[in-house]
Amino acid sequence: MLGTFPPAPKRWAMRFYYPNFTNDMWRIFGLCYFGDKLHFVRQDERTYDLEAIVMFLEKEGIALFDTATRIVRTTGTASDKDLQIVEETDLKAMLSQLPECRAVVTAGQLATTVACRQFGVESPRVGEYSLFSLHTSPVTLHQHRLYRMPSSSRAYPMAVERKAEYYQQVFDYIKR
Repeated sequence: MLGTFPPAPKRWAMRFYYPNFTNDMWRIFGLCYFGDKLHFVRQDERTYDLEAIVMFLEKEGIALFDTATRIVRTTGTASDKDLQIVEETDLKAMLSQLPECRAVVTAGQLATTVACRQFGVESPRVGEYSLFSLHTSPVTLHQHRLYRMPSSSRAYPMAVERKAEYYQQVFDYIKR
C-alpha cells in the first residue's frame, strides 16, 4: 500500500504510517477487517494502537510505504496539493524485493500518478485497478494489479464507511 508522504511531525498521533489522527486509514482497516472503525483508535488519547496495527499488518502480509522519499511542502498543510516531490521511491526496485506481492494499492491521486508513471499504466478509476507486469528476476515476469483507492484524508469528500467499501474490494482480493 502506497501513500505519498507523511505530514509534518507536529501532526502525528504516532510514529508510523498514516499518523495524523484525523486521517481515516486506520478506521478504514478497522471497518474492513473487524467491522469497527474504532478498532485501532484510542479515542481518549487521540492516537492509535500502534502495537495492534503492526501485529495486524504482519499477520495479513500488508506492507506500507511512500511513493516519495524526499519532498518539499510549499505550505504548512498535510495536503498533497501543497507537496512537491523531489525524489520518487523506486517502486520497481521495491517490488522486485517482494516476490509474494500480488497487488499494489495507492491511496490518493498523487500516489496513483507516481505509481502509474513508473509502472507505465493508465490511471484506473477510483476503486478499480490496472494490470502491469514486472520482472522479478531475469526470467520471471509477474503480473500485478495497481488499485487506485480514495484518499484516506478527511479532506477527501467521502464518508469513511464509503471509503471502506472501496478498500474492501482490494482486501477481499489479497485474502484469496
